[in-house]
Amino acid sequence: MTDKPFWEAVALEDMNSEQWESLCDGCAKCCLLKLEDEDTLELAYTDVACRLLDLGTCRCTHYAERSRLVPDCVSVTPEIIPKLNWMPKTCAYRLLSEKKPLPWWHPLVSGDPETVHRAGISVRNRAVSERWAGDLEDHIVDWPEEDIEGS
Repeated sequence: MTDKPFWEAVALEDMNSEQWESLCDGCAKCCLLKLEDEDTLELAYTDVACRLLDLGTCRCTHYAERSRLVPDCVSVTPEIIPKLNWMPKTCAYRLLSEKKPLPWWHPLVSGDPETVHRAGISVRNRAVSERWAGDLEDHIVDWPEEDIEGS
């Protein structure tokens, strides 16, 4: 028996579904639309959220059906995390894959699902729905890739 929390003691690929799902901090940064330059492959983040995202709760309104309703929605698995260069630096899946600790505001650490919002990490009050956004190029932002140092 270990005194470590499960996310420090269990490898990502060995987590059960409850453990895996609890890693999501609810920031919804992965639900923001991104633009990729065809020539340079450089990514640009926008403040435009997927139409399925509830901007108040930062949760998908149709989580179980998201891949069917939004065909380019990626189901995150331990195997593909290292390939998802667009995942925010604050993402728990990315952090743990890179052998980094979870930050203080992560709900598993704080015990409170609201700390991710109070810490200003989530898209709450910072994003617009793709239903009303218009031209994505008018919505390019850099805050989704802010580092967690000092957060």
